[in-house]
Amino acid sequence: MPSSTEDIDLLAAAKEATIETRAGDRVYRTVIWVAAENERLYVRSVRGDSGRWYQRAVTDPEVALIVGDTRVAFRAVPATDDESIRQASEGFLRKYPKGKSLDAMVLPEVLHTTLRLEPIS
Repeated sequence: MPSSTEDIDLLAAAKEATIETRAGDRVYRTVIWVAAENERLYVRSVRGDSGRWYQRAVTDPEVALIVGDTRVAFRAVPATDDESIRQASEGFLRKYPKGKSLDAMVLPEVLHTTLRLEPIS
């Protein structure tokens, strides 16, 4: 089922979402933060390249975000250009409270793990 604007708004507003990734036939779910900026959703691995959900999303970019009973399928697209990284960082900085967790999300060494989530229709 195609995602609705309400579904995207719910995911953008949620403090945490679960990302569903795959490795072969196995499905994994990991709680992550989601940033919204200019009507786009971004995710980033706080663990940089060592984040397993990130590794799986890069290998198989068909992922889903889940909040409550809402599940929306996306294609995870590397967003490593300066503008996408800036937008994602601004989205994280605006949405989440100041502190060590937020600081870790905007460290230079993790910026290259920014992924833009494009809804799959």
